[in-house]
Amino acid sequence: MVAQSDASVGLKRVMVLAFCVAGIWSAYITQGVLQETLSTKRFGPEAKRFEHLAFLNFAQNVVCFIWSYIMIKLWSSKSTGSAPLWKFCGVSITNTIGPTMGIEALKYISYPAQVLAKSSKMIPVMLMGTILYGVKYTIPEYICSFLVAGGVSTFALLKTSSKTMKKLANPNAPLGYTLCFLNLAFDGYTNSTQDLIKSRYPKTSPWDIMLGMNFWGSIYNAVIMFIVPLLFSNWPYANGFEAVNFCRAHPEAAWDILVYCLCGAVGQNFIFLTISRFGSLTNTTITTTRKFMSIVVSSVVSGNPLSAKQWGSVVMVFSGLSLQILLKWKRKKA
Repeated sequence: MVAQSDASVGLKRVMVLAFCVAGIWSAYITQGVLQETLSTKRFGPEAKRFEHLAFLNFAQNVVCFIWSYIMIKLWSSKSTGSAPLWKFCGVSITNTIGPTMGIEALKYISYPAQVLAKSSKMIPVMLMGTILYGVKYTIPEYICSFLVAGGVSTFALLKTSSKTMKKLANPNAPLGYTLCFLNLAFDGYTNSTQDLIKSRYPKTSPWDIMLGMNFWGSIYNAVIMFIVPLLFSNWPYANGFEAVNFCRAHPEAAWDILVYCLCGAVGQNFIFLTISRFGSLTNTTITTTRKFMSIVVSSVVSGNPLSAKQWGSVVMVFSGLSLQILLKWKRKKA
């Protein structure tokens, strides 16, 4: 009877894990396809591009704010020990700037290149740890960073296919990669500050964080995209009014943006579920494999052919990431 009970619990755990994997993969791979579509597709008989990619970040903030508010009302409650809303005011600035840079990079580099560049988060972390704090890493950890850095650098130096280049709005690899690495820098600050808030207010739930970050993010993006253009007629950056007018003229783009935002909100819920049931290391493993699959989907489905050397660079990066995950699993067991 006990054996049957243990087997039943084990089967249920495997099914929940499979559910989490399917949820994260389907949500974020679909979101990646839509992100690439919105950055490269030409809409309508005029064959116009959607030039306002920063609008995606604003739309994502609004949808995720509404989503987290509903989740809190349905499944949680604002406990007395959770972080107050104003605590997220400052960190939401970097959370607004960073993802916007990552999205804007798609005007200059391909989606596979963006995914690879954003997968190299360990490199700035190790550099900052070594230079600023004198942290000493193990040889296997340096091998991980070497594989990732080497793979990203090689991919960046290799020639991109003409078919992929034609899809880009303004091909400019140095600018695109710079935006991605700035995105990583801002994300590093954002994540560490969120961890600090969580440590000071232990009763803060993931939905509380999601609510606070997206509340302020919605305000900041609304100011940048709708108020500043009214004050400065020659505002050269994101213009929310132009983005809304484009969506009115091309409902297909509006639908893609809505689904893109819903995928982000749903994906966040699956990440919360994975971390709560299986831990952050399992979540890292799932999201890393998802990034690799996103590149495969982009190459096969979205028509971004990669050369054999480029695939070698991709394998090199994910070999480094896989080794890093393996080292973490070994430390966890120890």
